[in-house]
Amino acid sequence: MSDPRQEVLSLVTARVRDAYVRKAFVVDGGTDLVSLCRQLSERGLTHALVQDGERLGIFTTTDLRDALLRPEPPAALAVREVARFPVIAVQADAEVFEALWLMVRHRVHRVLVRDGERIVGLLGQLDLVSFVANHSHLAALQIDEAGSVDELKAAALQIDRMVGLFATSGVHVERIAHLVGELHARLFQRLWSLVAPAELVAHSCLLVMGSEGRGEQVLKTDQDNALILRDGFEHPDTEAAVQRFSAALADFGYPPCPGGIMVTNPLWRRPVAAWREQLREWVMGRDADGPMRLAIFCDAVAVAGDATLLDGLREHLHRLFGDHDAYLARFAAAADQFQEPHHWLGWLPGRREEAALDLKKLGLFPIVQGVRALALQRHLRETGTVARLHALVAAGALDTTLARDLEDALHLLMTLRLQHQLQARAAGREADNEVLPSALGLLEREPLRDSLAVVKRLRAYLRQHFRFDKL
Repeated sequence: MSDPRQEVLSLVTARVRDAYVRKAFVVDGGTDLVSLCRQLSERGLTHALVQDGERLGIFTTTDLRDALLRPEPPAALAVREVARFPVIAVQADAEVFEALWLMVRHRVHRVLVRDGERIVGLLGQLDLVSFVANHSHLAALQIDEAGSVDELKAAALQIDRMVGLFATSGVHVERIAHLVGELHARLFQRLWSLVAPAELVAHSCLLVMGSEGRGEQVLKTDQDNALILRDGFEHPDTEAAVQRFSAALADFGYPPCPGGIMVTNPLWRRPVAAWREQLREWVMGRDADGPMRLAIFCDAVAVAGDATLLDGLREHLHRLFGDHDAYLARFAAAADQFQEPHHWLGWLPGRREEAALDLKKLGLFPIVQGVRALALQRHLRETGTVARLHALVAAGALDTTLARDLEDALHLLMTLRLQHQLQARAAGREADNEVLPSALGLLEREPLRDSLAVVKRLRAYLRQHFRFDKL
């Protein structure tokens, strides 16, 4: 059951524009009922706005029921004669509670949403109830019904608003990340279908990687995506399609990856055979960037196209590893490269110099990379860090207590980073990973200290398990 306190909080804090506002279908008041019903049937609608000169009203199936009781045949009745004028309206920036109050007061199931004088659409009672009960359901509906890139952008912005509402409502960061991951995957899939030819979609596999692939992404960060093409398949619109895809994502708020880990980069857009050779080079070659590129690929998840193309490459990768313990040790050693500033917890107010703490480098990355290396050693197929921890425990490859502590530390660090990033965005600053000790309260500083202590335990375990001293 849903938490009533969260429902009340959503009603009080959310705005009408945060809910799912359906596009309005407007007809002329002189349209006869038979013609109107035909148009509604073609569009799968049960209502329409009626423009009659300066008047704006609404026609629903309830009005049709009443019209059928009149002596005039439907074909002889203009919709203006049976529609209700005026339509009840609410501003997009009004509180959701106001829209609900209007529906109750006027005994209507829909209200017109305006932005100033501009018509935004119609908000239905069922959509409003669904919004209170499950914001993610409406975002998913908006994604699925998007008929253009512009409409999909509106859905992407809806996800951002949903994250803020969930975070301020006290929803656990793991649940937020899970929902956001599902919505982003649907968003990417829908966008690819809008910008790429159907034949290209069918003969390729679109991947998301990094935190997006692991299901640990909350706020939008760099684009981390790739494309696998079926061997022997070529399409003249491939380059244009990937450019449209990346440009749209940038417009949605996903900044281009500084390292070029995107489908627009030929390095991350290859046929299967070329991908196989690239994976071999990353494992056995001397490319200094190979281990980190491989780490990114290890978190890949298929979001559109033929997922079997990724399955085949994943099997190839696990065969490449075999007994390459030396490579795995170098791979795991990346988790041990960052150390927190000495005595940061002894920071006192009034000190002139204060070292910022990078939550990603000091905490999140070591956990993710260390667990990823242990999972690769055991040829585990999971991509999420928590799923890998559970699989490692089930395989007898990791102590239950350490795995539990790592899971708790991961979620604490994700929560602190999300809170910091939301605060930064609200203040008009860039949302990064660094926090100042002075910005942390006691109830944040103590759990952070405990989490970083868990990270130290993991690094010590990795050094012993992979024999870093032999590197």
